[in-house]
Amino acid sequence: MTRRWTLFDTTALTFGFAFLYLPLLVLVVYSFNDSRLLNVWGGFSTRWYVELWNDKVLLTALRNSLGIALFSAAIATFFGTLAALALVRYTRFWGRPLFTGMVYAPMVMPEVVTGLSLLLFFVSINAERGFWTVTLAHTSFTMCYVAVVVQSRLVAFDRTLEEAAQDLGCPPLRTFFTITLPLIAPSVLAGFLLAFTLSLDDVVIASFVTGPGTSTLPIEIFNKARRGLSPEINALSSLILLVVTVAVVTSSLLSKRALIPAR
Repeated sequence: MTRRWTLFDTTALTFGFAFLYLPLLVLVVYSFNDSRLLNVWGGFSTRWYVELWNDKVLLTALRNSLGIALFSAAIATFFGTLAALALVRYTRFWGRPLFTGMVYAPMVMPEVVTGLSLLLFFVSINAERGFWTVTLAHTSFTMCYVAVVVQSRLVAFDRTLEEAAQDLGCPPLRTFFTITLPLIAPSVLAGFLLAFTLSLDDVVIASFVTGPGTSTLPIEIFNKARRGLSPEINALSSLILLVVTVAVVTSSLLSKRALIPAR
């Protein structure tokens, strides 16, 4: 018996989508506002996109954020995958409870505590704060998310495929790269994308460990918000929204096409 669609369902769905997407629509519309005031419509214009292109501070911050996110996500994916393998494949080694707690701790640790502890660590070793300190800091808290994603796939992994390959003479390392890694590749990629997104979005931890000349995009936007937002931020946010939308739609179309059987 199927449940009938009611007026309450329609109302709840409408308000839910409006709450989620109406602010984004307003942001995109006001990115074409000619006025510098965010709440006053001064006519249609693309001047803020032009000024954004000439704003070297924001563009430098964007390059820093992308570079840090790529490097930290790559490192976090490597170590997070190894951590997931250790947690799933080796269940009785000494110190496993401590290792498990250390892997999962950054997920529940307040970001202020994580940022302050990393700051004290970098100061104690006289590390120059900059690109690599932010990269290492982001790696430290995104690695646990990669480990959780990959671990969820390894739990349901069929070990008989590896055993069959090894029975046929395939060494363990080659078995991993030819059998295991291709099968868990979607979860590894998902972990990488999650780590990339978390790094790109971080403000709190990066604000503790960043240095002169390595301001990330979220920090720069936060600093501008304290001084008064410029419509350039609307233009930048609209471009980011466009890139994300195109990526999601493309991914959905490719996934749907892969599920359609070939005739």
